[in-house]
Amino acid sequence: MSYLGTLFGLSFPVTRDVAANLKKQLLWMLLLRIILYTLLLGISYIISELEFSVIILPNSALILLLLAVYTISIISALILLRLEKNIQKFGFLQSIFDTVFASILIYFTGISSSIFTSVYFFAIITGGLILPRRGGLIAASASTLLYGAILSLEYFGYIPGYFGTFDFIAMENAPELINIFAVKGLTFFLAALLSAMFGMRLVSTEEVLTDTIQSFDKLSHLYKTIFDNIATGIITTDDKNSITSANNAAHSITGYPIESLIGRNLIEFFPDLERSSRATRKAMDFAKLDGSKIRIGYSLTSLNTGSSTKNTGHEALDPEDSKLITLQDISEIEKLESKIRQGEKMAAIGLMSAGIAHDFRNPLTAISGSAQILAEEFSLAESANSDENLELTRIILRESNRLIVTIADFLKFARPDRAERKWFPLVDCIREVLQVCRADPDWPSTCSVQLDIDPRTDLWADERQFFTLLNHLIQNSVVYCPPDREIISITAVEEKESGNTEAIVIIIEDNGVGIKKEMYEKVFEPFYTGRADGTGLGLAIVRQIVESHKGTIAVASSPLGGARFTISLPLL
Repeated sequence: MSYLGTLFGLSFPVTRDVAANLKKQLLWMLLLRIILYTLLLGISYIISELEFSVIILPNSALILLLLAVYTISIISALILLRLEKNIQKFGFLQSIFDTVFASILIYFTGISSSIFTSVYFFAIITGGLILPRRGGLIAASASTLLYGAILSLEYFGYIPGYFGTFDFIAMENAPELINIFAVKGLTFFLAALLSAMFGMRLVSTEEVLTDTIQSFDKLSHLYKTIFDNIATGIITTDDKNSITSANNAAHSITGYPIESLIGRNLIEFFPDLERSSRATRKAMDFAKLDGSKIRIGYSLTSLNTGSSTKNTGHEALDPEDSKLITLQDISEIEKLESKIRQGEKMAAIGLMSAGIAHDFRNPLTAISGSAQILAEEFSLAESANSDENLELTRIILRESNRLIVTIADFLKFARPDRAERKWFPLVDCIREVLQVCRADPDWPSTCSVQLDIDPRTDLWADERQFFTLLNHLIQNSVVYCPPDREIISITAVEEKESGNTEAIVIIIEDNGVGIKKEMYEKVFEPFYTGRADGTGLGLAIVRQIVESHKGTIAVASSPLGGARFTISLPLL
């Protein structure tokens, strides 16, 4: 791995971004070199015209040096643009070029008496900043060696001939030359150390800045991911109530594309938004893009940006802050809450009604018993009013018995018994139910019950409760069958359910008038009935028993023409 440099035990790897930054800095150095030497040699030309008592380059040498600087700098720039590797070595080489150019300029403008000695610092400082530590030290070392070399040439008399026209006196005092060399060399290395320190601090700052930018990018990406994928709709506004951002959930809830939300006024878009309410939970009606109406729950929070609101023609939510609005579609939640409240209300009513029904049952039993005694007495009497009294007593007896049955059904629904499961033959249970049904004087003798059940089929259920279930379904079916041609079909099969669990599917259907599709769920509700003498509890009790056995019940149209009830009960 390559390194920019090492100082005080710290190393800096050259990553792709750092290499690109180094290349850019070297290009700037080449440009600055051209500008520097153009200005310096331009100053030399001006000095030569004004005839100052300083040594300057002859015009021909000045042009040659300038061409050399331009040519090498331009070629170096072209090479650097295509260079992918060894960029540091290229930078070190450019530092050497700068010290060579400076040495040539100093040698031909008076050596120890040259006014351009400070040009060495360009190579040292740029090397230290661009290539921390090593760049500055290499430039300082090269500058010191080359400066010592041209001082040696001066000491031994190897000087350009045109110096004589400027009254140049070569310095032949060795201690004085050594002193100049030592001072200049020390200055060069001091400048190299200072530039290296600044360069290292610059690199450290760039690394911290790079890490900060990367961390910010990660946080920004995380924020955007959360913002786009969170299930809660989020909308932000500026201090003028204009929508500035919206996430995907806001689009899903409102039905409006995000692009169409940006820039819209919040109050116009949500006209029912409550701005003054301090309630922790707020809700409003909203019309989606497709025209459907939903309920939206929302909260409104100030972003505390400190900006002020100007008059926009709309009432502001808060005159000094932007806003964050969170949205949720609570239509289903409110429906569920309504059902829960209704259920709690019905449970309370049911509990109270069960107590009342229980209290009614004893007086009704007494009334029924008394009516039976009166009926017996009136049947034996031979008075003129006995027949009329007997009929009235029978009405009392019939209606009392009907109320007793209704109360019994209600109490069975309000206080269901705990299911005590055991294995029993399904066919035997159905036959017992049919036997009881046929003993009823109101049971039609023309009713045909068709059984399609394997005699070996056993059911894992509470036999007493299942007897009640079958009785309600069969009695309910026969009521709606056409007179004198009543048909009831009962079938049972074993099936595999999801998860490879086994279940018994029992189907009871008739050839009656059937049930309308929109009433499929309603028929199982308590107190719903289509019969004048019905209690509305039969099918509600049926579903209650099925669900207590972890089963399901559904109603549909039957091929026989009437209703079809399908019960699925798990075997275990």
